[in-house]
Amino acid sequence: MSSLEQKREFEKTGRRAESWAAMYLRLKGYKILERNFRNKSGEVDIIVRKRDVIAAVEVKQRRTLSAAHESISAESERRISNALESYVSTRPQLHNCGQRCDAIFFIGERLSLRRITHIEDAF
Repeated sequence: MSSLEQKREFEKTGRRAESWAAMYLRLKGYKILERNFRNKSGEVDIIVRKRDVIAAVEVKQRRTLSAAHESISAESERRISNALESYVSTRPQLHNCGQRCDAIFFIGERLSLRRITHIEDAF
């Protein structure tokens, strides 16, 4: 498999993981506000709301939980937090909501809801 084919497969797997994560979040009572939000501050895979809390959700698929945790660098955390702050700042209806950053990890070789780990306020 060429490097271009590997990159496309990786991106396809990432989109699939984000779709599974969005479905999982809806089932848990979250409202999806935005997917793949990008601005000059950073990028957020999914932005959700549940009651009076807005959360930026980073989605990762890795073979082990420790590899998943390690895949979110301090720089990534900063960019995600900044992007969420920017998102909320441009929407007055969200100004009174709390904010947090969550992570959803799919652990194992393939995506499966049996292998999902959702960490609220992960960073």
